[in-house]
Amino acid sequence: MSSNDAIARILHEMSQMMDILGEDSFRAAAHARAARAVESLSVDVAKLAVDKNQLRSLDGIGAKMADKIHEYVTTGAIREHGELLGRLPSGLLCLLEIQGLGPKTIRSLWQQAGVTDLASLEKAIDSGALLAIPRMGQKSIDKLKQAIAFYKSQAGGAGEGAAARRLHLGIAMPIAERVVELLASAVPGVKIAFAGSLRRGKETIGDIDILAAPRDQAEADRLTQAFTTMPGVVSVLAAGGTRASVQVGLGDGLGRWGRDPSAAAAGVQMDLKLVPPESWGAAMMYFTGSKEHNVALRERARKKGLTLNEYGLFPEDDPDRKLEPPQKRGVAAVCKADTEESVYAALGLPYLPPECRENLGELASTTPPVLIEVADIKAELHAHTTASDGRLSIIELAEEARSRGFHTIAVTDHSRSSAVAGGLSVERLLDHINAVRAAARQVTGITILAGSEVDILADGRLDYDDDILRMLDVVVASPHAALSQSPEVATARLLKAIENPFVHVLGHPTGRQINRRPGLSPDMQMLIAAAKERNVALEINTHWMRLDLRDAHARAAAAAGCLVALDSDVHDPSDFDNLRYGVMTARRGGVIASQCVNTWPADRLHAWLKSKR
Repeated sequence: MSSNDAIARILHEMSQMMDILGEDSFRAAAHARAARAVESLSVDVAKLAVDKNQLRSLDGIGAKMADKIHEYVTTGAIREHGELLGRLPSGLLCLLEIQGLGPKTIRSLWQQAGVTDLASLEKAIDSGALLAIPRMGQKSIDKLKQAIAFYKSQAGGAGEGAAARRLHLGIAMPIAERVVELLASAVPGVKIAFAGSLRRGKETIGDIDILAAPRDQAEADRLTQAFTTMPGVVSVLAAGGTRASVQVGLGDGLGRWGRDPSAAAAGVQMDLKLVPPESWGAAMMYFTGSKEHNVALRERARKKGLTLNEYGLFPEDDPDRKLEPPQKRGVAAVCKADTEESVYAALGLPYLPPECRENLGELASTTPPVLIEVADIKAELHAHTTASDGRLSIIELAEEARSRGFHTIAVTDHSRSSAVAGGLSVERLLDHINAVRAAARQVTGITILAGSEVDILADGRLDYDDDILRMLDVVVASPHAALSQSPEVATARLLKAIENPFVHVLGHPTGRQINRRPGLSPDMQMLIAAAKERNVALEINTHWMRLDLRDAHARAAAAAGCLVALDSDVHDPSDFDNLRYGVMTARRGGVIASQCVNTWPADRLHAWLKSKR
């Protein structure tokens, strides 16, 4: 785990513990804000901690928070974190992993029913002790029992941690799309879409939010009925009014990555939220989030004498929140709220794409961000065939790429050190180059390039000598082994690869696999600077198990003007479909099309490739 990940986790945990202990909510919020700030950094926070002034220059990091980060970097711990842990029963924090249990509810369970862990929570439920807690009626208890059963049924339910059970973007999105399609078929003509962190393109999600705008009660009832009875529903947690919640079971369809218990466990919670058509835009903004973006929007509205909620934008006539919400009192909205664009415009903002909504400076925009799109991608520079561990022949790969509108496909089978992936010896590589050249003469309408995904060895040397690399049209240099190196060693290793004159792309630079292994933690700022100087593209590997570069790294690369490659690391025809996940990650990083080599016209792309020969 990198310093950034470790510090962010500790600060977030401190925020939760403060809420459970009932301490100052402003202090708790400050720790949560600092955790997000550290998590979004592309540079190792340990380097910044050498000078506390550098830490204090970061948004969300004040003097006291800088002291805590410095304390962790120098000692490996934060004393206050240990003190907070000592004030709580050891099993209490695990309850945060149960759907619907937040810090404040857990505080009530602990203080009023003596709940200290999962076993005592179940005992309190069975004894009826929870019924004495305010707002904890029988319906709430029944939902809690279902959530506990769901939690225990999942892989990791015995305490592997909530992060291990978050669904990958590439698993959650197809599920959400199928549900949207099913509901649209059941009630034609109704606006339906998924929202939440899934719409923002987060690499993992905790649950799936579906939004629908029925035009009358009959349509609302039909939507709820279709949602709660659709195939795959394991249990119905709630149904009625403006919301329904279900647990949906998942299968094991993870393709070449095998069975991942964290993803293909018992399932995921899905929530259906019903809103009036005239509030669609405001509701989409609200339920898409992020929480931090929404808070910033509400603060912007307040400064304009307005109040913003999921129903629209209204005059602020109740600053102390003593009355019912304005829409219930018949207060007229100041603008139409049926589209997000209209609400943003009323707040004096351009439309901000969902991937941008993390309160990382996007509200300073005066014009709509023009970010990369899937349709911009016209080339694939990282693909494998049956020569190593792919499932397509060279010709099949080329024809599949051509069918998707690409003008160029690079065949980059594994190098010799990747023995488990059928890596090519020098002799096999030379024969393979000839086979690629022959296929290029045979297939029309697309350029087929001969390349290799060359292993970056532990000491930074490449798996083939330079005289071999010189013969290749495309060299993608990637780390596959020794992925637990220290940040200093990893940085030196990857810098050496970038400095090789024949390397075009640094492939999946950290080697991480989401929810499986953290990979390397190099100094990304040094890599970005070196890549920019050497005209090397840093890859965003678009497979949902990798998304490497991650969004924070992509943001730093984009800000520096470094070239980026968006590659699907194709092994199977379906891998081309992963392109959208990488594009969402790039958009979260603010990448524009011109920075991505895969968007370039053929003549520009080929000229760049040849410039390194």
